[in-house]
Amino acid sequence: MNQPLSYIHPQAKIASNVVIEPFVTIDKNVFIDEGTWIGPHVSIMEGAHIGKNCRIFPGAVISAIPQDLKFAGEDTTAEIGDNTTIRECVTVNRGTKDKYKTVIGKNCLLMAYVHVAHDCLVGDNVILSNSVQLAGHIVIGDWAIVGGTTAVEQFIEIGPHCFISGGSLVKKDVPPFTKAAREPISYAGINSVGLRRRGFTSEKIKEIQDIYRYIYLKGLNTSQALEKIEMETEPTPERDDIIRFIRNCKRGIMKGVNAEGEGG
Repeated sequence: MNQPLSYIHPQAKIASNVVIEPFVTIDKNVFIDEGTWIGPHVSIMEGAHIGKNCRIFPGAVISAIPQDLKFAGEDTTAEIGDNTTIRECVTVNRGTKDKYKTVIGKNCLLMAYVHVAHDCLVGDNVILSNSVQLAGHIVIGDWAIVGGTTAVEQFIEIGPHCFISGGSLVKKDVPPFTKAAREPISYAGINSVGLRRRGFTSEKIKEIQDIYRYIYLKGLNTSQALEKIEMETEPTPERDDIIRFIRNCKRGIMKGVNAEGEGG
């Protein structure tokens, strides 16, 4: 761990088998767990908590202060889960007094030039492709994949198991299990390929497809669709997750294809 060409603050807590390459800067109040590799020219700033067996590639900056003029120096963190890979020039800012933390989950892949702003909560097994840009206060569910050069507005929520097409501008919430594409961002079916890869049965995939037909393909508004789903379909964890996500949505969900109104 002792790398003479790097700066490591004496108050940093670093496991003995962490590998630190030359020209790394590690500030105080940093914790790095076992088996992690820190590549050359990485900056790990105050408040970073990095899990086991992570890989952080050259040029990444972890736990810089938020790019938020309301930030007043409060004690916040940026947390990276176990087995997560952070590629070249990724930036992850720490939280503000909204959530006091920014979180990247376990087993994630953040490709080159991704930016994760303050108070984002990114779940486990998430892939953020090259140059994805997340504004503040975004929530991304487990197993979501966001295509390259996608920009996501602040306070957006992206549900678990979603797939978002590259080059998208996400200004509405994206419900679980769906594919999102086009401009403006719109429903493009369910993420059946991803669901099969994760062990969802054909029957379960059909159940999810049938639920989204109420929401996007039957000419109903969102309230009508949810009412019919509850009346006409059997309760399952997936059905209830979809209903709960949409009911709790604050920004409105993405539109359907050729829809004039929300969720049409």
